[in-house]
Amino acid sequence: MGVSMATAKMWVERWERQQQHYAVDREERFTVVADVVEHVTAGRDRPLVLDLGCGPGSLAARLAERLPDAEIVAVDMDPLLLELGRTHHAGAARYVDTLIGDDGWTDALELGRPLDAAVSTTALHYLPEPTLLCTYRRLGSLLRSGGALVNGDHFPQDGPLCSELTAHVGRRRAERAGSHGHEDWESWWAAAARDPELADLFTQREQRRPASGGGNEGGHLTAARHAELLRQAGFGQVAPVWQFGDSHVLVAVKD
Repeated sequence: MGVSMATAKMWVERWERQQQHYAVDREERFTVVADVVEHVTAGRDRPLVLDLGCGPGSLAARLAERLPDAEIVAVDMDPLLLELGRTHHAGAARYVDTLIGDDGWTDALELGRPLDAAVSTTALHYLPEPTLLCTYRRLGSLLRSGGALVNGDHFPQDGPLCSELTAHVGRRRAERAGSHGHEDWESWWAAAARDPELADLFTQREQRRPASGGGNEGGHLTAARHAELLRQAGFGQVAPVWQFGDSHVLVAVKD
């Protein structure tokens, strides 16, 4: 059922390039997320960090490099991406298969102690607003006082004209960086589906998709609306710490 290290390396490297097609200044956003986690965990012995929607371990690997003493728990529900992460970034995190927002989804984490930080990049926008609020509340209950939830994602602005402008700025930045020359999401998945070594994992993935929903239900929510939901969930302090175009890093700190 597993994949070879060489195969995992190839597909993860292609994933990294493919993601640059979409995420504006993706590497800088990862760095900002790591900056925040570094700050809120300073002086703590073996900080505990949860990576939400980890995919093949892109953010977890960067956090592990920045914070080698951290214990990172990386969560996703895609069996193929999880297996790529477990194989290629094996030492970065403990990978957990669970569906974020589902009933009892945090039971599978087996944390054993409060979180110091929870992080996510382009992974929570598919949650409908009521599920997102419940997820924020659950994460708040898992974080220690002073711990932080750090969410990097693309958030539209209030009003179509400003949303159009921020999206345009992001596209122009990607064009200058040459990111649009990389393969896109559909091409990556189509190519991976033709790899016989991934066939069993694709079968698992297809079996799960009808039950998992998916989509982009929460993708219309502005950063301001996310901040409102976070405050409703009990986070006393919420602020954006970075933005380029419609790409943001939003931080919520538990009192």
